[in-house]
Amino acid sequence: MDNLKPKSVKSLEEKMENMDADSLRYHIMNSAKNFKTSWVELGRSLYSVYKDKLFKNWGYSTFDIYSAKEIGIRKQTAMKLLRSYYFLEKEEPAILKEDYKENAQPATLPSYESIDVLRQAKNKKALDAEDYASLKKEIFEKGRDARDAKRDLTTLIRQRQELDPDEAFEKKRLAAVRRFLGTLKAIKQEIESHKLVSASIIKEAASLIQKLEAELG
Repeated sequence: MDNLKPKSVKSLEEKMENMDADSLRYHIMNSAKNFKTSWVELGRSLYSVYKDKLFKNWGYSTFDIYSAKEIGIRKQTAMKLLRSYYFLEKEEPAILKEDYKENAQPATLPSYESIDVLRQAKNKKALDAEDYASLKKEIFEKGRDARDAKRDLTTLIRQRQELDPDEAFEKKRLAAVRRFLGTLKAIKQEIESHKLVSASIIKEAASLIQKLEAELG
């Protein structure tokens, strides 16, 4: 992790002295000072700065210069924070809820590096939904650190690439059937409980569910 050194922290504190404590600019600096434990909040703020180009209002020509000069975080780390936050917002919004941040234990709250590994896994065509779910569980529930998560991801990709073509197709087929079955069950439950369609259609849906379950063995 690109930790802020004491000198950088002191510099931030000096800049914050003359700023409005309720302003976004002050809030970002305060988050940067503590981002080892509150990276999600810093990522959220930086995403707003990056998306809306707020750094220009503060006298910086680029986001890179702003992040390096104002909050002491290099470009590589700042962009990883942005990508990790945006990934959570899009793919795993539950972690952004206040109750998760308040109740999550430090050991299981994923670091931004671990989230970046999960983001990479989501974009790997060689992996399926089950692979992603497995890695996600290791990171979110077991506190898997970034280094080990990266190793797990590399191993998974290698294993999938080494699969026999027929075996790979069968694995992909079964994963697709499971997703379809899960979605169909959820829809059937909703339309049945609210009586949204006729009994005959619900019966056909139940029949299709049975066939899909048989398909899975």
